[in-house]
Amino acid sequence: MTQIITDIVAAAHALKNGEVVAFPTETVYGLGAIYDDKDAVHKIFSAKGRPSDNPLIVHITNIEDVKLLATEIPESFYRLAERFWPGPLTIVLKRAKDVPNSISAGLSTVAVRLPDHPIARALIEAAGKPLVAPSANLSGRPSPTCAQHVHDDLNGKIYAILDGGSCRVGLESTVVSLVDPKQPLLLRPGKIEREEIESVLGMKMGEGDSNQSLGSPGRKYRHYAPSTPVKVIDQLNEALKEAENKSIWLLSKEKPHFYHQNISHFAISCENFYALLRRADQSNCEQICIFFDKDLSKNSALCDRMKRAAGLS
Repeated sequence: MTQIITDIVAAAHALKNGEVVAFPTETVYGLGAIYDDKDAVHKIFSAKGRPSDNPLIVHITNIEDVKLLATEIPESFYRLAERFWPGPLTIVLKRAKDVPNSISAGLSTVAVRLPDHPIARALIEAAGKPLVAPSANLSGRPSPTCAQHVHDDLNGKIYAILDGGSCRVGLESTVVSLVDPKQPLLLRPGKIEREEIESVLGMKMGEGDSNQSLGSPGRKYRHYAPSTPVKVIDQLNEALKEAENKSIWLLSKEKPHFYHQNISHFAISCENFYALLRRADQSNCEQICIFFDKDLSKNSALCDRMKRAAGLS
């Protein structure tokens, strides 16, 4: 059985002994292991059922720690780090030769983040080394935003879960590649918006294509998907059609103007999106409908996650 604990010192001790410990960040819960402990990193892939060609993010507590992990670090990295770290921004750089291949899925790059969560930072400090930490869920499932979500997916598969309450942001970090500093790339949208990053960089970012985006987790495979089928709808009335013969959950910013006994409505946000998907799986819901309105279309991170949950990208 996997323990849910609150003792940071005990969690760090377990990490030093080669165990895998889930811990909270401001985005989602991560599945932590010491970055250069190859056996522990292998345990992460095994516990999650994660494909080996899906890279991991390395979490640090000091900007200077990046020198352990990356080489040819451009000046633009320090500008982004100074502005957005600690926080929900992951930066992809050229990998240092001592970084294990398994972390970077055999690529010549490494993804690095300095989280903005006191428990995460205290744990990394206590462990004494950077930690790799993909989302602490079964591969493809909605990411966990509280300790119970982790326990639901990984009980018996990992050593412990360090409980830090609910995650503040609720969606994974924005990922930017600076491998070519003359052409930075947005690999994954998140809370930190494209325009904010471009303002600091002083240039426009490109989009990672299907190969380049493999430097970022959460891009190659279907992600964030519950067991319950998910459908994105353009009109609220489409929910009525779906509810003719089955029970549905309608997720939308605005409340529908109609009532139907087979429809349960929930207001959607970045903070509660994954929790709602998980709750739907535990209910008698047969279909999740997400109403894609103008407000949602303005939130690139939430749009990305809900499309992936529906298998649309």
